[in-house]
Formats: sequence, structure tokens, C-alpha cells
Amino acid sequence: MAPAATIRVAIVGASSIAGKELNDTLAESPLATAHLTLLDEEGVAGRIAASGDDISVVQKVDADSFDGMDFVFFAGNPVETLRYWKAAQQAGAGIVDLTGALEDEAGVVVRAPWVQAVEGPHEDSAKLDLTTNALVSAHPAAMMLVAAAERLRAKLDARSIAATIMEPASAHGQAAMDELHQQTVSLLSFQNLPREQFGAQTAFNLLPAPGEEARISLEESRVRIAQEYGTLAGGRAPELALLVVQAPVFHATVISTLVELASPATVAQVETALRGGIIDVPGAGSDAPSNVSAAGQSQILMLVSAAAPAQRVKGVANAGPQAPSTRFWLWMAADNLKLAALNAIACVGELSRMRPRGTVQ
Repeated sequence: MAPAATIRVAIVGASSIAGKELNDTLAESPLATAHLTLLDEEGVAGRIAASGDDISVVQKVDADSFDGMDFVFFAGNPVETLRYWKAAQQAGAGIVDLTGALEDEAGVVVRAPWVQAVEGPHEDSAKLDLTTNALVSAHPAAMMLVAAAERLRAKLDARSIAATIMEPASAHGQAAMDELHQQTVSLLSFQNLPREQFGAQTAFNLLPAPGEEARISLEESRVRIAQEYGTLAGGRAPELALLVVQAPVFHATVISTLVELASPATVAQVETALRGGIIDVPGAGSDAPSNVSAAGQSQILMLVSAAAPAQRVKGVANAGPQAPSTRFWLWMAADNLKLAALNAIACVGELSRMRPRGTVQ
């Protein structure tokens, strides 16, 4: 990557929760000394935001905002991304989309370099060339599943994965966060619940599908995650069955995963296969990963347990942690906003390597 001090970077949707996390993460990245411009819609333009040690004013985004920019992150809402990404492209900027809005656009590639830096390149790497100037930063849940699946496939010949993703309110933006908060307060004070975002009660509840009038779509999340899982793994990953559930939590994605192996293994062998790099497997005696423990962490936390039928020993269920099995539960937790920000910054590194020499000085 070119010296960060000369790079000009913009965040569109800087006032969103994803934009704020990205801004904070940039301050601790190789782009920490880049010239950063914060952009957003007119209603939030003029707000003061911290950018590392500096204080910046959020500027109103328009078609002329991208002149001279080297890279532009789109971290707001999909409508905003679709409205302005062409203008950023025409201005010569490399584009990283955190909203998923550009997945169906020609020439735009879904990437997870934050995962691939540890797990190794995948077959879709050939799609990147000197004409590539726009990437979609993969969904955090897709990255979590691919990171686990690739390691298990390579080391223990995993055959299939069934996953239930418990999606936090932050996956849908600030409006969903606010509604969950308002629902919680309203329930405790016996008041009517706001339902514009979820279309149903989410506080103290688990939803396999939102209400009919909901503005969010769990099915859209499921389709996106499943498609990205297949794309990122290059067709090599174990078969995936997927369910997305709306959880009554604000931050961090938790996934309950059942893995089927081709040959028996022990819990210790599965832990060894998974542990390292971006995956932390605390092991026996440690607290189970949770939304709380994952918050602010840059790793994927995992707990492994055998899913074999329990054996009865003198009336006591006892499968034993060292008993070989072909089926295992993986309980995974990760800070979805942190993962998205780290991966988006890694995407800039890929775009920088694809740009002709001399474009970014």
C-alpha cells in the first residue's frame, strides 16, 4: 500500500453505527494518518465527530464529494450507496461497500481479506485484476462461517454445516437499535411498543421472521450470507444449511453451528484445528463466548462440544469430552461491527495492490 499519509479516504454514512466503528478502527490501522473526510446525508451533516486525535465535521455528501479521493467506504444505508457509488467510481476512487448494496453490480467482487490473510487465498482470487475498483466487504456472519469451515474442511474433512445465526439489532442500523431500546423501556413501563423496524416485539423475544410490516428482512440477510459463504469459499466449503433469527441484543453476532465430519475426532482435535489467528478457542474451564465477551474483540470466539448421543453409565449421561464423534457443536461469537470494519480496511489493501503504480503516490 502507498504511504498512508498521502492517501485520501472518505466514509459515506459516517454517522451510522457502522461508519462510527469504521472511523474508530481506521485510527488504529495502516490508514491512521490518511486524510479522512466524513460524509453523510443532509440531516446529519454538520455534526462533530472524532477522527483519531482530530475532530472533524461531517459534511453533506453529493456527487462532487469524491473529487481527489483515493478510496471511499460506503457504511450508511444501501439506498445511499446505490445513489453515490457511481460518482465515486467516476472520480477514480476505489470503493468498499459495507452495506451489501453492490453485490449484484457488474465488476463488483465480494471479498473477505481479513479472513483470507490467515486462512489463505481462495479460488475467487482470480476475479481481482487491474480493472477491479469496487469491492463488497463480506457480511460478518459469512466471514465467521467461512473461517471455521475452511479450517475444518482442510484439517478434519468437514462434510456439512447447519447454522442458526442470532442477528443483533446493530446489523440493521441505528433505527433498529433505537427501536429495540424503546421496546425494552416500553415493556417495562407497560406502554405500547414501537414496531416500525421489526414489525413485532423483539425485546425479550426471539424472532424467526419479522412482522409483515417490518422494514428489515431476515430472509435477505439469510440469502446474502449463504451466497457470500459459497463465493468466499470458492465452492470448496462444506454444504451449508442456514437459519437467521432476530435476537433481542444490541451488539455482536452469535452462531450456533452443527458440524458433520467425514471421520470421528475428539473435541480436542476439533479445537486444535480451529484455534489460531482470527479464531480464539478458550477451551475447557473458560467462560462460554457471548455477546458481552465478544464486544470490542477483533477475533472470533468459539466453544466446541461433541454432539454425539449421550451414553448412559450407571444412570448418568456421559458422552465424555475425549470420546470420538463425527458431529460437533460450535458456539461462535464475534463483534459484527468490528469485524466489518477490519475487513473493509483490509479490502482497501487489496484495491491498493490492484491499482497501477503511480495512481496513489
